[in-house]
Amino acid sequence: MENNIEFISPDTLLKNPAFSQVAITKGSGETIYIGGQNAITKDLEIIGKGDIKLQTEHALKNVEIALKAADATLDHLFKLNIYIVQGQDVRKGFEGAQGFLKKLKNPPVISGIIVSGLANPDYLVEIEAVAFKK
Repeated sequence: MENNIEFISPDTLLKNPAFSQVAITKGSGETIYIGGQNAITKDLEIIGKGDIKLQTEHALKNVEIALKAADATLDHLFKLNIYIVQGQDVRKGFEGAQGFLKKLKNPPVISGIIVSGLANPDYLVEIEAVAFKK
């Protein structure tokens, strides 16, 4: 299956191996929108209470589960919106994302947004994703 996503990081913008600056979907296909994923299990157990690294790892695991449910893979992923509760150490969250990011052929387009809070006060991070498959 060919992936119809082109990733671009122009020379005149910051180049970083963790993210791309632009993603272009080409041709006809399916766009998959994954709602905000937190560090919660299907049984309502919050993983990593008080630990943004563990919560980031689990939220990204949930993104992978959602992709699989949509018959998509990490290669189809091109956009992440990461909502981080104010006061959290973003670097620790990034540490929690390393295992996930290493699985990606192309780094996605990423937005990191600091928020005052999320739906549950125990949530420290929430991650939305967008994928495209032919």
